[in-house]
Amino acid sequence: MRLRYRFMIPAIMAAAAVNGQAPALHLDNYTIPKGKSGAVIGQVFTPQGPAAGVKLVEDTSGLFMIGKKGEVKLKKKKSISEASAVQYAVMLELGGQKETFIFVKDDFARNKIVAHRGAWKHTAGSQNSITSLREAARLGCEGTEFDVWLSKDGIPVLSHDPHIGGKVVEETPLADLTTIELKNGDRVPTFEEYLEDGMKQNVTRLVLELKPSKTGRSEQLAQACYDLIRKHKSQAWMLYISFDYNICKKLVALDPHAKVAYLNGDKTPAQLKADGIWGFDYNSKVIDKDMNIFQDAKKNKVTVNIWTVNDPVQMETYLKAGTDYLTTDEPEIALEKVKK
Repeated sequence: MRLRYRFMIPAIMAAAAVNGQAPALHLDNYTIPKGKSGAVIGQVFTPQGPAAGVKLVEDTSGLFMIGKKGEVKLKKKKSISEASAVQYAVMLELGGQKETFIFVKDDFARNKIVAHRGAWKHTAGSQNSITSLREAARLGCEGTEFDVWLSKDGIPVLSHDPHIGGKVVEETPLADLTTIELKNGDRVPTFEEYLEDGMKQNVTRLVLELKPSKTGRSEQLAQACYDLIRKHKSQAWMLYISFDYNICKKLVALDPHAKVAYLNGDKTPAQLKADGIWGFDYNSKVIDKDMNIFQDAKKNKVTVNIWTVNDPVQMETYLKAGTDYLTTDEPEIALEKVKK
């Protein structure tokens, strides 16, 4: 994993205040392929559909243009290489509404392996910590999964369980939660801190699990996380999962092209497709009941992720069956299986 990153992020980052709603503009992709001059980055959309008449109003790199169909693309003779910067900011405008986006050089891994709560089992780090995030990226996992709740004062914070360090997350102010010490010198991180650290690399996607609220704030959690993602322009890194179907639908309402997967195991691929849900992320026991779900998923064009797969034989079975992602506490073993 490369540790040196160069950026092309100008002052336009300050534009487009987050207002707790869906943005005026969004794209269906935020990554830039390497070595492809004139490549399309992504189509621009409004909440009503494709954005006709969108304008590129700032691009200090000079690499980008707007195509005839309202897509952002590299200029005809422009491309990026291994030596190019990692991130590029542009500002788009439509009808007086401006929005800034970060495009990211596409070095993201495509090995199917998602580290469950980060890579922690064979290291000094804790689950759901900055250390486990960095280790998953160092290993080169395609994704690193982590869990988020709202603190009592409404700040997204990482914890797998509803309680941590003897405190109930949703009943505890952030100031108290962030004093909880984890292994390896880590402390309980906020989602914003985790997000900022994850954006320092472009190998591993961030798989955000939004936990069902026990205080009726599930959709508030979805909105709070989405607002931070929009604030930091981190769409290129994000995948979303939840056991709460209303959270999944809320995210799709905010961004119809967000990659959202459902965890609970009680929806068919056809039902997910009808609701605009990108995929399912079901427990291996659900998958084992009917392996035909792979064919059904392919038919309905929804993605397949399976959790939590730690047995090497199971890993081989699901990889051969064509799973799109495999979530595991043993990413080191799973990565070896993929190589073979």
